[in-house]
Amino acid sequence: FIGFLDDFLKIKRGKGNGLKARTKFYLQIFFACVVSILIYVVYSRYSICPGCFYMPFFKNLVFNMGLFYILFSIFVIVGASNAVNLTDGLDGLATGPSLTTIFTLAIFAYVSGNLILAGYLRLPYVFGSGEITVVLSALFGSCLAFLWYNCYPAEVFMGDTGSLGLGAIFGTIAIIIREEVVLVIAGGIFVLETISVILQVASFKTTGERIFKMAPIHHHFELKNWPESKVIIRFWIISILLALVALTALKLR
Repeated sequence: FIGFLDDFLKIKRGKGNGLKARTKFYLQIFFACVVSILIYVVYSRYSICPGCFYMPFFKNLVFNMGLFYILFSIFVIVGASNAVNLTDGLDGLATGPSLTTIFTLAIFAYVSGNLILAGYLRLPYVFGSGEITVVLSALFGSCLAFLWYNCYPAEVFMGDTGSLGLGAIFGTIAIIIREEVVLVIAGGIFVLETISVILQVASFKTTGERIFKMAPIHHHFELKNWPESKVIIRFWIISILLALVALTALKLR
């Protein structure tokens, strides 16, 4: 909704004059807060530890964050939403890593919803989360079809409607199936892009110097005379490798 409103205002007003950054951020916080509280309440009713944070790659490393988990959930959802949005700067750049992230989350969602598999692989069992696999499968197919027209040179573009929405979905599903760290690993490209912006802004404000030629980092490589297609494909390759690393969390406990 936020992305659509932003894109709509940009078209209506012209000159890219959409929602103000502060307004957009406040709206993201509001909707993320509603979703986070809803998930927390539902988990409480189903006797699932609503504030538990599970660390992958370790057998029984669980942190009960209590009500602070709601704040953590808001951070994950808003962070994921903006991370995908920052990545969507080149043709197909955000779509490729989105596909690998969706695939990874779908596998974890299916396993988490199966009592036997979740118990065997020592994943948190979440009743009904297997249904999320159906949603993610539909999303995967949609993104794959979209990539046909979004790959370089693009005929259609994701816009804030797509990028903010995709990121919010990733964050929400990661919260539901309790695989926030897996999202960070599988969506490592999104994390890298976000960190590059944070470092660039922090460096410029504190020292007056820029770490990169331009941020997000994909523009840095463009300014180093990398062809756009090379940047995109190499980022896709990295996203595939990161998805494989994330999937090892299924067995390495």
